[in-house]
Amino acid sequence: MDYFSLLPEGCISEILSFTSPKDAATSSAISRGFKSAAESDVVWEKFLPSDYQHIISKSDSLLVSPSKKELYFSLCDSPILIDGGKLSFSLDKKTGKKCFMVAARELAITWGDTPQYWEWLPHPDSRFSEVAKLIWVSWLDIRGKIETRILSKKNKYAAYLVFKLANRFYGLETVNAYVRLVGCETKHEAEERASITSLSRREEPGKKRPKRRIDGWMEIEVGTFFNHIGEDGDVEARLMEIRHLGGKSGLVVQGMEFRPEEEEDEEEEEEEEDDDVAFWRHGRVVGQRTTNPFFPSSNPGA
Repeated sequence: MDYFSLLPEGCISEILSFTSPKDAATSSAISRGFKSAAESDVVWEKFLPSDYQHIISKSDSLLVSPSKKELYFSLCDSPILIDGGKLSFSLDKKTGKKCFMVAARELAITWGDTPQYWEWLPHPDSRFSEVAKLIWVSWLDIRGKIETRILSKKNKYAAYLVFKLANRFYGLETVNAYVRLVGCETKHEAEERASITSLSRREEPGKKRPKRRIDGWMEIEVGTFFNHIGEDGDVEARLMEIRHLGGKSGLVVQGMEFRPEEEEDEEEEEEEEDDDVAFWRHGRVVGQRTTNPFFPSSNPGA
């Protein structure tokens, strides 16, 4: 007997709104009693940021989503441009937390406006109208800022440089990176603790390596920070190589992304891949799931 069908839909919706987007979406396959409640606007409104309407209003994109669930997954899978194309906005699919990417044109790039050093051009794979391509410099310094007040509160964030490498690149094997809250730490203090990283995927001891993204770009983590209640002013992410003044070339920059830090849990990742890979890739449940996320040992079909 499907006991869940005896519960009022509003009661089920209220319960689901206190779970996670993943649990709410997959619960629609548990029983008929859950399906309607799990897809209701009441549930998915809770997973959207409280200021999502204000953020969407700053975009020129026309979002047509019949339901809050479809809007949620649209914002997860298809970032929108806001503030005249200076930023892109999306949601973290697992948590619904806010993600922003600062366009390359809005970054502080040393010598960025000097044509003999940097070139600005459109790129077919970029979400922005133009990217920055490094022709040649000896002094590499890229900084991106964002206001903490627009980020999700009480959340740990990471900043990533999103880039590609030209077929012929050089001088990018060793760079320094850090993230700092501008009002809490000086540049000098941050430089003293900067991490050593590389924009090349070649494995080197003691250096962070870039990862390939689903969208075809690469990213390197610049640093992390905790956003308490959004009252820390600006946060700055900086990537630089200003100590060894050899030539550097072949870097293509799309932007600097600020998004919730991913928790690395291999067992959890394997389980997710087995159970819900179709859902997390496409934003919908494909196939029947028989495990109840609230009562794992129960059999809803009994």
